Amino acid sequence: MSIVSNSLKRIKPSPTITVTQKAIELKAAGKDVIGLSMGEPDFDTPDNIKRAAIDAINRGETKYTSVDGTPALKTAIVGKFKRENNLDYSLEQISVGTGGKQIIFNAILATVNPGDEVIIPAPHWVSYPDIVLLAGGTPKIVKCSDKNNFKITPDELGKSITDKTKWIIINSPSNPTGSCYTQKELEALGEVLKKKENVFILSDDIYEHLTYDDFEFFTIAQIKELKDRTLTMNGVSKSYAMTGWRIGYGAGPKDIIKAMAKLQSQSTTNPSSISQAAAVEALNGTQDFIKIRSESFKERRDFVVKNLNNIKGLSCLKPNGAFYVFPNCQKFLGPKTKLKTDKDFVEKLLEEYLVATVQGSAFGLDGYFRISYATSMDNLKKALERIKSFCESLS
Repeated sequence: MSIVSNSLKRIKPSPTITVTQKAIELKAAGKDVIGLSMGEPDFDTPDNIKRAAIDAINRGETKYTSVDGTPALKTAIVGKFKRENNLDYSLEQISVGTGGKQIIFNAILATVNPGDEVIIPAPHWVSYPDIVLLAGGTPKIVKCSDKNNFKITPDELGKSITDKTKWIIINSPSNPTGSCYTQKELEALGEVLKKKENVFILSDDIYEHLTYDDFEFFTIAQIKELKDRTLTMNGVSKSYAMTGWRIGYGAGPKDIIKAMAKLQSQSTTNPSSISQAAAVEALNGTQDFIKIRSESFKERRDFVVKNLNNIKGLSCLKPNGAFYVFPNCQKFLGPKTKLKTDKDFVEKLLEEYLVATVQGSAFGLDGYFRISYATSMDNLKKALERIKSFCESLS
């Protein structure tokens, strides 16, 4: 009899972490691997945020805090939502967790019962379905076409909702595609959801500040009739280059926030006190560097998309946000190349040409692969040369 629980058997290890681990092993063996698999900014945490953490240590702020966030950080989060999104929340409507993943994890485990369905548009972040499965729920994957920039349509949403639907997860800008929902598109989805009063919305806004080409960010919680059914998740990891600090936050209905705090009290308890102090400075301090870094990401995006589309057999849409692209590699799959799946494609690319990417099937849509361009232009230039050589070798 296995010691592993049945609930844990429902899930699998994160594919992005698996690929990254393989790349680390190849590097350790002396191989010149270029990693394009991790969703992590290559920039450093800004100095003012570091100083805030050091000051907190020197003040002795090294004790336990309130389970789901200090009053200072919750106040800063309330201010952020008002300032940037014109959304009003009380401190009781805010939850702070050890990264954005914990906010999503807490929300799903605190609300989903066996048999409940969660609508997840694909391509999707790798962890959504597994978190739902761990809670005993049923992920309802809706595959979205590149003809609509990988976004779910109102018609697709309406047809996916059943009496068992508990949540829909909306991620904009998207991981893995970088696609962004416009205000008009979210309002159209909102018209469907207004008629389905038992469906809650989880809006993953972690890439909010990473948008390009004058795209105007809008979150579905800004639709007045849906605010009381929406949990908005965000954090400091991507915009402020604070992935290792592990601070995410959510805002939503008091009963959901209270349930999430109850769960967190019996798991991790409070996030790091030092990281919370740093996050206060991130949200309240200067935001000037965000635009500067976004310009750098935009330059990289343009370079990567142009060069991918110049490779015969590949095609790639130009996204409006995040730091990912999601090229189509279907023309390289089949008897001629002996590559049956996109997983075969990325494994061969890593093993023979030393470029680490992630297969599209890990995100719920076969025939694609994800590239993270959150690395230097030098690395991107070398990586694109290798990808071109790889594809030419398959032709």
